[in-house]
Amino acid sequence: MVQKSKPPAAATQPKRRGRPRAYEPDIALGKALDLFRKQGFAATSLDDLSAATGMNRPSLYGAFGDKRELYIKSYQRYRDEAAAAMVAIFRAEMPLRQRLERIYAAALDIYLSGDTGPRGCFTVVTAASEAVGDPEIRAMVLDGLTGLDKGFASCFRRAKERGELPESADTFALAQIASATIHTIAIRSRARVPRKELEAIVKGAIDVMVGAKS
Repeated sequence: MVQKSKPPAAATQPKRRGRPRAYEPDIALGKALDLFRKQGFAATSLDDLSAATGMNRPSLYGAFGDKRELYIKSYQRYRDEAAAAMVAIFRAEMPLRQRLERIYAAALDIYLSGDTGPRGCFTVVTAASEAVGDPEIRAMVLDGLTGLDKGFASCFRRAKERGELPESADTFALAQIASATIHTIAIRSRARVPRKELEAIVKGAIDVMVGAKS
């Protein structure tokens, strides 16, 4: 009896031990950012961060450092993303009213986002609280606030040069009003004020800033 030869065994390929997507630093940082925006620094525990990112504590420490370092990295990520959403609008050439409308619309898109409800602005809602006792976070907050003032001041100066504003217009004061409007819609969005009401606030502020010109 001829014994049938067994087919050669398929070469066993070693299994690749791929990390879950949550272990990708960029994805994990995004999840930490979402959690800090929702809960703030003090109310967010390492267990919360571990559950959100899918990373155990040693992995979190290895990738990002301690909780404070992760918070700062998350805040910087927020600032970078917000700047990316706004910079083109600030730099483009367009009428002042249109520019302001687009800036505030983009801000509302950011503040009203969130799977479980509007998250507001990281700077105003959570980082400003931490700035009281942490010099590094305070420096980041002040840098963000002054950067926004400067961006708006540049918009108003260019509008003044084009004759959209009178020669007597105080571009720095207008910039602070514009920034204050950003801050108020950030706070009110966190309190779940409807978008239509926020847009009405924005329209009123723009009317004041541009002299109620159409």
